[in-house]
Amino acid sequence: MYGKISCVAKGARRPRSALLAGTQMFCFGEYLMFKGTSTYHINSVEPIEVFYNIRTDLDKLKYAVNIIKIIQDVTHENQNCFNILQLLLNTLYVISETDKNLDLVLSIFKMRLASIIGFRPKIEECTNCNERENLQYFSLRDNGLKCKTCGALDKSAISITESTLNAIRYTITAPPKKLYSFEIKDESLEEFKLIAKLYFNEKLEKEYKLEELF
Repeated sequence: MYGKISCVAKGARRPRSALLAGTQMFCFGEYLMFKGTSTYHINSVEPIEVFYNIRTDLDKLKYAVNIIKIIQDVTHENQNCFNILQLLLNTLYVISETDKNLDLVLSIFKMRLASIIGFRPKIEECTNCNERENLQYFSLRDNGLKCKTCGALDKSAISITESTLNAIRYTITAPPKKLYSFEIKDESLEEFKLIAKLYFNEKLEKEYKLEELF
């Protein structure tokens, strides 16, 4: 598997080009390419999914564009990134075809992606004392859950509800196709959003903000 590669689609911007649909953002398809002297060239494309509903909803578009920017940063040329592609396609499908809370979708995406690229937090036991009960904090400094006693002594630790704890664990361990099959209440959603945002930004050493498109 080649992973992400750069390619050229000559004439794709022409209104009647056969490559037009397949070279738009968010298009997933089958591409026939040949390798030129310095890059690949697209001969033909058969779109499989274009996630049309994202294009007609500005909120969905904003979140999807943010996710694409993140994917661009964490993937490299000729790197096998099947798990990342799978996560991306599942995420775009949920955004396009459901009315799921977009902040929840983005938070799940970030936590799962962090785990895929090598920053899986410790979720089975306290990162400090290995206690498996009373896990009531998430430590940004020590990359995972902490018990009530250890978490209270960690200035980087965020207090979490049991619902948030379950959401974190499920996000990291769920089968890919069932990743987005849960909901979370408002209070816990805010905790989950904060943890996903801070943890992801810290690990990638970059702050990702949702920007207005227009």
